[in-house]
Amino acid sequence: MRILAAAVLALSLTGCATVQNWIPSFWDDNQSRAIVDVRQSVAQLDCNIDHAPQVKRIKDHLEWFDLYSESKGSRQQDVRKLIGPMKETVDDFYKRSIDKQGTKAYCEIKKKIMILQSEKSASAVLGRF
Repeated sequence: MRILAAAVLALSLTGCATVQNWIPSFWDDNQSRAIVDVRQSVAQLDCNIDHAPQVKRIKDHLEWFDLYSESKGSRQQDVRKLIGPMKETVDDFYKRSIDKQGTKAYCEIKKKIMILQSEKSASAVLGRF
């Protein structure tokens, strides 16, 4: 009986340890505000004017979100992973913008991509309980 109880307890504890890796983190006002700031800065991107300062603002919002999430600890890794693809998109766009290689068409394509990425990220962050 003791062996059975020990086995059940061991399995239960192992289950708790692995469940933490897929349970999303909980609501955080600061993260929620930051991801909405990202969405707003993407929505306000005007491809008719210099892209670099606008993309820098988006980049800064993402960096704040990432640093804040990292500072909260290991349980927040799920939300940091959410913005990974968007960070890559923004970094590439920013590099091209500061080199003055970004055309209006390029900006419009990147903006559409970033709108989708920011919507999905915001939906996930704001949808937590």
